[in-house]
Parts: sequence; structure tokens; C-alpha cells
Amino acid sequence: MLGGQMLIGETVAVALSALRVNKLRSVLTMLGVVIGVAAVVAMVALGRGAQESVNKRIAALGTTLLTVIPGQVFGRGVASGTDRAKLTLDDAIALEERATIIAAVEPEMTQNQQIQYVNKNANTQVIGTSSNYPDVRKYTIAVGRMFSDAEDRARARVAVLGAAIPDNLGVADPASLVGEDVRIGGLLYNVVGVLASKGQTGGFQNPDDQILIPINTARFRAFGTDRLRSINVLAPTEAKIPETMAEIQKILRREHQLRPGASDDFQIRNQSDFLSTLGETTQVFTYLLAGIAAVSQLVGGIGIMNIMLVSVTERTREIGVRKALGATRANILLQFLIEAVVLCILGGIGGVLLGAGGAMVMSRLAQWTTSVSVASVVIALIFSAGVGILFGVWPARRAAALDPIMALRYE
Repeated sequence: MLGGQMLIGETVAVALSALRVNKLRSVLTMLGVVIGVAAVVAMVALGRGAQESVNKRIAALGTTLLTVIPGQVFGRGVASGTDRAKLTLDDAIALEERATIIAAVEPEMTQNQQIQYVNKNANTQVIGTSSNYPDVRKYTIAVGRMFSDAEDRARARVAVLGAAIPDNLGVADPASLVGEDVRIGGLLYNVVGVLASKGQTGGFQNPDDQILIPINTARFRAFGTDRLRSINVLAPTEAKIPETMAEIQKILRREHQLRPGASDDFQIRNQSDFLSTLGETTQVFTYLLAGIAAVSQLVGGIGIMNIMLVSVTERTREIGVRKALGATRANILLQFLIEAVVLCILGGIGGVLLGAGGAMVMSRLAQWTTSVSVASVVIALIFSAGVGILFGVWPARRAAALDPIMALRYE
């Protein structure tokens, strides 16, 4: 038993010695595996990061949030690319007064307007909404307060700033803006509060780059219209979302005086379903990226097999000498398998480090969300070892099958 262990130890030492003798060739052989593993780790990290971003959006928006938007106008059976059906504040009032399976209703109208404070100005999204906006849209007030229902009814010129607005106006301390007047679209508004940052959750619109004003102020003083961009509705629970959607449809069809059989002139979007679909798409995208990266790892494995076959040819005489000195077929097979597996494992470790580093670079420079998981690292290392065994078997068997007498005569 002890002799067998010593023989295995000697075989391992010979295999590692052969790799050290041909350092440059070993490094170049590992390079294919390094790139393959790095690609797998980086791509999976990117995909996992995208999934985490989706989960954050679900948490930020709330799974029971429903959004009603105007539908497209059809003319002669063709949908207009620009015109939308009308959705008004009266529709939101009807939902609030008549619905029985609704937790909250929050209407929104919006315009991009110029804002100015002292000598600084910027263009931002101004949202006319109700006082329950933070509750429905999952925002919190960082400093100050939200405007009240009384201020909404009085059409008061008060405003709540998004977290990005103070910085856009060159103000370092958001609290210093509370109580100050800012000019929005040519009118002066008193700042009563500043929202806490929600962070960039994907998409083109920064949720922190906005200003909230009372919806009646927007309707009669700022925008001069009663048309809404959307009506956000909270269902009491996830289980009651279908009932809530059916009730919204029933009330709005009656409000819009739509005949039986006529198509809805509005759309109800279920945020939870939308984001779940996005999450599934992201997962498929992750698998696709990992698959493409795995192909590059297989290419690296083929490169190892190629080099090992060349090595067997170059070391034919060495193999003959070892067999003549008593090495068995199993010893020779093990030696070449060890060489292939060591190359793959070292390449795998290098690839993991490179892939994790690449994920960090993408996160910091490109501001992409990435997440390196322990599972992906372990799988990448196991896969690289498997590649070493798979593509090392043939060269190893070829070396083990050499006839010692023929090998000794080989020049």
C-alpha cells in the first residue's frame, strides 16, 4: 500500500515537473481555459445582477401596483401612433368613490418644465399628483413633508423635490431648500419637502429627477389641462389583483360610456406580471450568455488536447524509458491526466479571478449591476476540471498504449 502511494506521489511529481519544464507552453495552453472561465463567471455575474435589479424594482414599486394608462385611438381599424384616448381626473375620482376592492388611487399628470433657483436652472419632470403619492409609489420623505389634501384643494403653489433636484440646482444640503421658493415653469413654488433617494432602478427615467406639485395646481395653474398620464391603483392584496382589475375595467367603461362589445379605450398594467416576465427574460439571457461562454471553454479544452497530443509525440522516448524502468500503463495514463487537469484547474482559478475582476470593473465603470455567486465559481472550477479530464483522456491513453521497445527506438 505504501509503495503504491509512493508511486502515485512520484507520478504526480513527474507530471508537475513536466509542466514546469515547458512553462511558456503551459501558460499558453491555460490561456484558453482562463478566458473561458472568466467569460462564464463575468456573464453569469452580469445576468445575476440584472435579476437582482429586477427584484429591487419589484420591491420599489410594490407587487400590488396597477397602472391605468390611456389606450390608443383607432381610426379605420388602424392604431394611431401619436393620439391617445382621454383619461381625466374625473376617472380617478370615479374609481376612488365607486370602487370597493381598491386600497388607494393616485392620479398623475406630467410635463417637462424649466426650474430655477438663484442663478441655477435645469429641466426636469414635473408631476401633478395627489398627497398619497409617497405611499402608493413607495417613496419616503427625507426632509420636510408632503403637501396636504387642503393645499391640493386650494391649488397652492407648493412643491416636493426629488432627491436629485437639489444637486441639479447646485445645493449641497437638501434641507436648506425647505421653505425656499423655486421657480417652476415661470411660477414661484414654496418647497415643503424633499424625497429620499430611490436610486436608479433601470430604464431611461431617473426616479429621483422629478418634482411633485398638487394635481389641482397642475391642472388649473401649471399645465392647463385635465388629461392624465396615468392612474396608479393599489390592490388590497396580490390575491385580489384580478378582482381589482375587473372592477377598474367596469367603472372606467361606464365612465367612458363604452357600448357592450366595444374595445376598452384604456389599458391596465399589472406591474408584478410585467416585472416577472422581465425577470424570466433576464434569466434566459443569463443562460444564453453562460452557454456562449461555455463554448469558449470547450475551445480551450480542445487546445489542451491538441497540446497534450503534441507532448505525447515529443516525449515518446521518455515514456519508453519510464516503462522500461517499471512504470505501468496506469502510471503513464495518470501522469498525462494529471498534467491536463492541473492545467485546467490553474486556468480555472485564473479565470475566476479575471472574471470576478471584470465584473467589478463593469460595475464601477459602466454602472452595471453585477453579482458574482459562489455557485457560479464552484461550477466553473468543476467544469474546468471536467474539461481537463475529458480532453486529457485521449492523449493519456495514447501515451499509455505506446509499446516500450518502439518508444525507446523513437528519435
